[in-house]
Amino acid sequence: MSNTSQVFQELFAGVMGMADWTVWVMLAIGVLLIWLGVRKGYEPVLLFPMGVGCILANIPGHFAVMPTGGGEPGFLTVLYNLGIANELFPVLIFIGIGAMCDFTPLLRAPYMMLFAAAAHLGIFAATLCAALVGFPFNEAASIGIIGAADGPTTIFVAQKFATEMLAPLTVTAFCYMSLVPIIQPPVVKLLTTKEERRIRMPYQEEKPVSQTALFLFPLMVTLIAGIIAPISVPLIGALMFGNLLKVSGCPPRRRPRPKSADCAPSRATRCSSSTNCSNSSKAKRASTSNSR
Repeated sequence: MSNTSQVFQELFAGVMGMADWTVWVMLAIGVLLIWLGVRKGYEPVLLFPMGVGCILANIPGHFAVMPTGGGEPGFLTVLYNLGIANELFPVLIFIGIGAMCDFTPLLRAPYMMLFAAAAHLGIFAATLCAALVGFPFNEAASIGIIGAADGPTTIFVAQKFATEMLAPLTVTAFCYMSLVPIIQPPVVKLLTTKEERRIRMPYQEEKPVSQTALFLFPLMVTLIAGIIAPISVPLIGALMFGNLLKVSGCPPRRRPRPKSADCAPSRATRCSSSTNCSNSSKAKRASTSNSR
């Protein structure tokens, strides 16, 4: 009888696990994330895989993370060990972000660095609020990184100081970043008037920035940040390395290959070429007959 009940539990582990209401809550959150990413277009690159992962990780009795009865870890655990536990994925993400960054406006107007100071203000404010609520300093510091709306840095810091909070902090940080289009409009309306929001700023031609300055800036930032805060070298170095790849042109950008339809001559081209060939052949025959 015990063997029969054990087999029954193994066969219907997923069905019996659905009796837990928390499973339904997490599945609903996963569906909501997918809907926001696909239907509303709120950072689909972030929210869509997060929603799918949320559903996979919360299906009762699944094998995506760890088999219920033990055994080899699932593919989500393998991905975690390969990229999150050793901090590889945040570094790779920062290389891609650096390749997309354009520091030309900053070099043209250095006072724009004051806007970046708002991110650091958010870090300290969120850290202090978390500490006042009762979190230890290491966890409060990890929570504070969310105040800068920086997902990869949140993963990096949480892996070092609050490993047990890595999952909720990662989800919170990336959801916060993705939902900025929802959070920002009411804040803007609260802090500005309707007349101010209607101001049209004309475009003005700016002085170009030399290629030498664009190339030296990432190197200088890496050296200065690395000397002041050596712990920042993995992320800052990866960010600036990606930007160096962009400004140096190494490797060169790949040109898209022409499609087969573009390579093949069109019908009109074939018709015109055949017409020209027939006309030329007629002219040759006419000239040959005249010569005779």
